[in-house]
Amino acid sequence: MQTLTDVPRPGAFIILGVTGRPALVRHLAEMGLLVGKRITVIQTADGPTGMLVFFQGQRLAISNDIAANIQVAPLTAAQLDDAVPLAGVGVHRSAIVAKLTGTPALRQRLMDMGLTRGTMVTVHQVAPLGDPLELVVRGYKLSLRKADAASVLVAEVDAHD
Repeated sequence: MQTLTDVPRPGAFIILGVTGRPALVRHLAEMGLLVGKRITVIQTADGPTGMLVFFQGQRLAISNDIAANIQVAPLTAAQLDDAVPLAGVGVHRSAIVAKLTGTPALRQRLMDMGLTRGTMVTVHQVAPLGDPLELVVRGYKLSLRKADAASVLVAEVDAHD
C-alpha cells in the first residue's frame, strides 16, 4: 500500500485508507475523501509545495503532510483485466468492480444497486450455507445471491479500514 506522497506519476487511484489525527480524518471525510472513492493525481508531490489532484469534479491542492495520511492503490486497466468473480472473493477482502456480465436485465439491476465499474466492494460476511453474500458498497450493506455475484468481475485490492 502506498500513500499519495509515494505516487510516482499522475494517474487514477482508489482510496484505501485515511489515517492521522481524528480531527484531520473527520475533516477529510467531510470533504468526501473516504475509503473507496476515486481520486486522480494531476501533479505529484515532487517538492515541498504539495500535489494537485482531481476529486469529485474539482481540482484540489493537497499538502505533503496531508497526502502522507491518504493510502491509495492504482486503478489501472491491467489490474481490471485480471478480474475474478465477486463470488470468489474472501470474507473481509476488498475489490474494485471491473466488469458486469450476464443478461442486460441483471447488469442493469446490479448497476441500480451501486455496483458500477470502479466501485470498491468489501465482502462483509457470508451466510452460514454460503449464499447470499453480504457486501459493503458505497457505505451501505447489500445482500447478493452468489449466482448474481458471479456476474460481477472484480480486481482484488489490499485495503485496511
